[in-house]
Amino acid sequence: MRRLIIIFSTLGAVLSACTGVRQYDRVDFAETAGEVPARPWLQEEAKMDMHLVSPSGKEMVLPCFWVEGARFEARFTPQEKGNWSYCFHYSLNGGEPTVSDVRSFKVSGVKGKGILHPNNDWTFMYDDGSLFRGIGENICWESRDNDDSMFFSELHQQAQRFNYDVMLPDFAKAGGNFVRVWMCSWNFPIDRQRNFNNSRYQESEEYFNPSATARLDHVVELAEDLDIKFMLCMGPGNVRTDAEFFTSEEAKIRYRNYLRYIVARWGYSPAIGAWEFFNEIDNIQFRNPEHPIPAEDIVAWHAEMAAYLKSIDPFGHIVTTSISHRDLAGLNDVPDIDLNQKHIYCATSAIPGTIVSYEAAHGKPYVIGEFGYEWDWSKNFDDFAEDMDRDFKRGLWYGLLNPTPVTPMSWWWEYFENRGLVPYFRNVRYISDRMLEYGEGSFEPVKVQAGGADAYAVRCGSRIWLYVYNNTASTVESVDIDAAFDSAGMLDFENATLQPVATPLQLKLEPGQEILFELQ
Repeated sequence: MRRLIIIFSTLGAVLSACTGVRQYDRVDFAETAGEVPARPWLQEEAKMDMHLVSPSGKEMVLPCFWVEGARFEARFTPQEKGNWSYCFHYSLNGGEPTVSDVRSFKVSGVKGKGILHPNNDWTFMYDDGSLFRGIGENICWESRDNDDSMFFSELHQQAQRFNYDVMLPDFAKAGGNFVRVWMCSWNFPIDRQRNFNNSRYQESEEYFNPSATARLDHVVELAEDLDIKFMLCMGPGNVRTDAEFFTSEEAKIRYRNYLRYIVARWGYSPAIGAWEFFNEIDNIQFRNPEHPIPAEDIVAWHAEMAAYLKSIDPFGHIVTTSISHRDLAGLNDVPDIDLNQKHIYCATSAIPGTIVSYEAAHGKPYVIGEFGYEWDWSKNFDDFAEDMDRDFKRGLWYGLLNPTPVTPMSWWWEYFENRGLVPYFRNVRYISDRMLEYGEGSFEPVKVQAGGADAYAVRCGSRIWLYVYNNTASTVESVDIDAAFDSAGMLDFENATLQPVATPLQLKLEPGQEILFELQ
């Protein structure tokens, strides 16, 4: 990946020129402050911002992050071609900023498509207008040194197998393009000094842990090269999420600094598909069932922090949070949250109806951020492995043929990798690409019935895709679809290709079987 670094003296003259900058490509700047306080990583004590004016006249403010000494850096992705101007503002202890002279650079040429933004219930949209549908999976962390699984700890602890340098390329090769990733005590613990349960990270007395920030740098760049998008679940940072976390001004100040650093260091990247505040905020709310955190405090916190995140992210990334299964009144309607989501286990058949009902109620796209046949890690999944496999597959199709911009994301990624299911994503990506190609962004649900089985159909341009999963105890031999068609192809699940079939459709599905047709 190409890197362009522009270095300046103390808020003064340019020492090296900025050349060859491309639209949607990263360019790095470094600025040296004249004076720094004892804690320059806290914006209350030292705040460096890069102020930019785009070729169209749009004013942007990009937060910078402290690196060492008196040096701050900015990572920027220009979303427009043409001549840009910029300067740096630096303030100490909240005082009036010192402003550098105004400089400029020119953007020509293009690399990539830009940043993802909300579009509609079915798709996201890149800066350049291209559409995106996520073929997703949770790959939330790499191997831990000591995994707490009752039956699969030995599997999960295989560090040479379950690390992002192996898992992400394998996922991308299979057609996957969207991954949910956690920041927590054992994965990208950027503000944690010790006790990681992960030997990839080293102890440090620095406020932001160098080994963690370097690891996230590497994995974000890897995702860029693989064209994979992250839903980055940022979590609370290295603090306890008790009731005071959501109301204390001191806790909010710390969290705003946490957000500012994340945006400053990784907000430039097209690999960031969405910022996610919390994993399952309702479970945090009821951590102490006798004294749950008031829902109104949590919702107010999300409204405040989502607005703040939007204000410091000049690139306009998607913002979201997640629940397990309990709604918090008002959370789905927070103005600056773009995408609502929940997690569904032991009820995969409920996924389509859940998506449709929440979108109708709240007017926002909806994603199933986790799903699975079973949530309880104290059980031996091998006792019902085939059920796990079938559930994994049908959840993907339920998402693809219903109005969600990202397919439901399975949990238990190590287990399914071990079951050989990663290549299955290729089928879903193959059909997703055809839907986008033929429909050019148009998705029209078509009514279908298949003798009590789960059946969904969508028209995209001149094609209709029909999926049937027999979740009954009987053989299914009929399908009734409200559409006329002349020819049909059936998905070859082994090779991700369509094979011609006779019309009218001959359908015979035994319990647990699935079938997908492309109709023309």
